[in-house]
Amino acid sequence: MKIEIEDKEFDLLLEYDQIKKRTRFLGIQLNVDYENRVPIFLGVLNGSFIFMADLVKQINISSEISFVKVSSYNGSDTSSGVVKEVIGLDLNLKNRDVIIVEDIVDTGITLRYLLDKVNEQEPASVSVCTLLLKPQSLKVDIEEIGYVGFEIQNEFVVGYGLDYKGLGRNLTDIYRAISIPSET
Repeated sequence: MKIEIEDKEFDLLLEYDQIKKRTRFLGIQLNVDYENRVPIFLGVLNGSFIFMADLVKQINISSEISFVKVSSYNGSDTSSGVVKEVIGLDLNLKNRDVIIVEDIVDTGITLRYLLDKVNEQEPASVSVCTLLLKPQSLKVDIEEIGYVGFEIQNEFVVGYGLDYKGLGRNLTDIYRAISIPSET
């Protein structure tokens, strides 16, 4: 199945049923790993909101939920490499178990920035749960990635919270770009 958003064509990469099964599995892992603890799930907006909602529905341990918004994309399909904090951390994370929930880890630059900010508050532990990971795209080392839904190739993806120029977040499946817009 192909779709078109703006000047790009996309084809199906992951169906919602696959995502749902993997999210359920990640939830089971987190329930076991954080048993008898009260972690705080810190979702990275905007992309993680759908994954985070589905993930926390699988969590049956006591936990808290909050969000932060950081970005290095500025509406394009490649990272600018410059991170700007839009909505900061407004809670005390000292001695807390923090689980950062990401839609996708690409270069890791934005995530590294956020991890540094979180670690300044001296949490008890920090781990990352990401739906998608592009191992070949990583430009920084991120040891905190402990939970990965799917490893994918270095492709631009959209759907299930991920967007292209603000569009496509509402798609239930995840699609990969198959055409590059021509430059005129």
